[in-house]
Amino acid sequence: MKQLLPLSFLFFCLNFVANAQTLLSSSTFGAVEARSIGPAVMGGRISAIEGVNSSPKTLYIGTAGGGVWKSTTAGFTFEPVFEKYPQSIGCLAIDQNKPETVWVGTGESNMRNSVAIGLGLYKTTDAGRNWTRMGFENSEHISKIVLHPSDANTLYVAVPGKLWSDGPDRGLYKSNDGGKTWQKILYTDEKTGCADIIMDPRNPDVLLASMWQFRRTPYSFVSGGPGSALYKSTDGGKNWRKLTIGLPTSEFGRIALALAPSAPDNILAIVESEKTSLLISADGGESWKYQSANNNVTARPFYFSTLVVDPKDPKRVYRPAYSFSSSVDGGHSFSDASNAGGWVHSDHHALWINPNNTSHMYLGTDGGVYMSLDQGVTWKHLNTLPVSQFYHVQIDDKSPYNVYGGLQDNGSWRGPSQSSGGIENRDWDNVGGGDGFWVQPDAMDPAIVFSESQGGEVSKVDTRTNQSQLLQPQPIKGDDKFRWNWNTPLVKGVVNPKTLYIGAQYLFKTTDRGHSWQRISPDLTTNNKEKQKQAESGGVTVDNTSAENHCTIFSIGPSPIDEHLIFVGTDDGNIQVTRDGGQHWELISKNIAGVPAGTWVSRVTPSRFDRNVVYATFDNHAYGDMKTYVAKSSDGGKTWVNISTDKVLQGYAHVIVEDFENRDLLFLGTEFGLYISTDGGQSWVLYKSKLPEYVAVRDIVIHPKTNDLILATHGRGIFIIDDISPLRRLTSDVLQKDAALLPTRPAAVTSGHYGSAFPSTGSYAGQNAPEIATIQYYLKDRLNTGD
Repeated sequence: MKQLLPLSFLFFCLNFVANAQTLLSSSTFGAVEARSIGPAVMGGRISAIEGVNSSPKTLYIGTAGGGVWKSTTAGFTFEPVFEKYPQSIGCLAIDQNKPETVWVGTGESNMRNSVAIGLGLYKTTDAGRNWTRMGFENSEHISKIVLHPSDANTLYVAVPGKLWSDGPDRGLYKSNDGGKTWQKILYTDEKTGCADIIMDPRNPDVLLASMWQFRRTPYSFVSGGPGSALYKSTDGGKNWRKLTIGLPTSEFGRIALALAPSAPDNILAIVESEKTSLLISADGGESWKYQSANNNVTARPFYFSTLVVDPKDPKRVYRPAYSFSSSVDGGHSFSDASNAGGWVHSDHHALWINPNNTSHMYLGTDGGVYMSLDQGVTWKHLNTLPVSQFYHVQIDDKSPYNVYGGLQDNGSWRGPSQSSGGIENRDWDNVGGGDGFWVQPDAMDPAIVFSESQGGEVSKVDTRTNQSQLLQPQPIKGDDKFRWNWNTPLVKGVVNPKTLYIGAQYLFKTTDRGHSWQRISPDLTTNNKEKQKQAESGGVTVDNTSAENHCTIFSIGPSPIDEHLIFVGTDDGNIQVTRDGGQHWELISKNIAGVPAGTWVSRVTPSRFDRNVVYATFDNHAYGDMKTYVAKSSDGGKTWVNISTDKVLQGYAHVIVEDFENRDLLFLGTEFGLYISTDGGQSWVLYKSKLPEYVAVRDIVIHPKTNDLILATHGRGIFIIDDISPLRRLTSDVLQKDAALLPTRPAAVTSGHYGSAFPSTGSYAGQNAPEIATIQYYLKDRLNTGD
């Protein structure tokens, strides 16, 4: 039985320090640290894996949104080594002659709708302790780095470039001086980038590169076009020839390449085309032959772009895609893995094979990293990486409270904020499937959970029996088809938490746990028919998912003051408000200075202090605009003030939260971190105390009882900043003082279960709050000791 025991006479003092030049800076919050609670049980999307050939226990893992991780224990434990840099990783490369040198290309190149951007190419020469940016700041996505096998100064970088706009940074680049300077050696146009490159290890001047034309908008995706092509150089990139013999004559899209290291004339390619094909060349790419292949081999080629040949056996080929396929005859036939050793998460993006023992390999999936010692017959899940990609977070009022959230690729989960011995993988419960988004615990019965997956598929789950019931509103005869966003909002009422709201193009309300829904609005979007052609999306291959659904409701903001006051934001730029529970609606987003028309409304947040005050964040990255947009209205939406003019802000905005007690204390989550304002948004400070500086913060919740700030990150799981009460006292008056004592909450220590009795290498536990009392205070100037 667990008990809370009083903790007496044990104090740990933490101080807030402001430097003399500015009253508020990131260091001011240094003593209030975030803690990571994971989870790691379900992993997250892995975008790159590279191992050290001479020491295969040393691995580097690149993730879709959780940075770079290093293992020196063959993957049983990992440590993050890229905390101060962009967390979206496209590729990795290790100098095998000097493995302390590692290259990282930021910006994942699996170009799905939720992919995050990077800020260039980085290099370490001390095995990950320090990093230097080596260019490509505006590339947004880097897909491949190839190093010359004997000349460390010569390397190539494939830049597909911007997903959401044109850009001159696309193409293939070469450096002859270790990355100090770069030459663009292959370029088509501003719509076409370089997707892949391979090098002949016998003659490093022989290169094959694939160029790829692609583009996303908020409502469409086009992969392929006249710019897509395959090229070959025999002089280190000085001259290139377009290869055509045996390739499709129609337009094609992304091409994945693989070369047999032990027989480099043998090359395979997966070519996205009207009929996506596996092609094989026996003459170094000069000519190609079509080879029939199963659905997994040719699956979703813009997203699954990995093809690997065994380093020693040119006949053995691996194709990670939806599942894991392999060939033992050089690619002429494939078979899917039986997963005899247990379940392996679907959607595979990376594979590294130990060149000294090719039975030993690591697979990167949407659910983390797996290791095989028998050429992929059986796999072990290395579930110690807390790189889950949360979209939203909610909490309940238990003690300790539970955290709920939906994850890209990994459904919806519930886990404790505190657990004796640390928050272990076994402490987390799955409460929903698919791509998880909003999760809401029932207001009356915490065993009932409402979870939602892509396209507004909402379910009621009884966690006692694991029974679930689909509850999505359905159109009746004569209704228009309902349009559900990929990330449909499912929001609980604040004044009356028994009420649930969900949005399509209409707003729906239920007061009986979803057994019946009432439509309480007209179409609140622009209803632009030109942006509702999802069935045509994909380009040369159709890729029709709810990811491109548009003209939908994206944010619902019930007022904490008046249950009849509801704000709604749409993905096509509308903010609408009802003041009478849905009987009448008013469009209030026509005059928001500084925000481009039609910008996606990522969050609408009504104030807890004044019914006329409302905040809104805007996300225009799907039109190629990565700026931060935040606005505030003090008159119910009649006029708006831009509160995102501070140049410190980076990343498109996802969420803004107003504190419960101090109306001037605001928290802003962007694609590049958490920002705090203590003056109502006039100025902002980046929070970076134990939180990766560039991690995407998708959602923020303040617990009303514990005063904890809970963050949902898209790549590093859940972080908790315990007790933000001291931040509430950092008013302008306090900041002017030389010193001030700040609020401190009572401490308690939990007795009882102490976690795994014998935790082994490879186990994971999230961090608990410190079981010590803290006295927190503010100092304008840091105290220095010594001469």
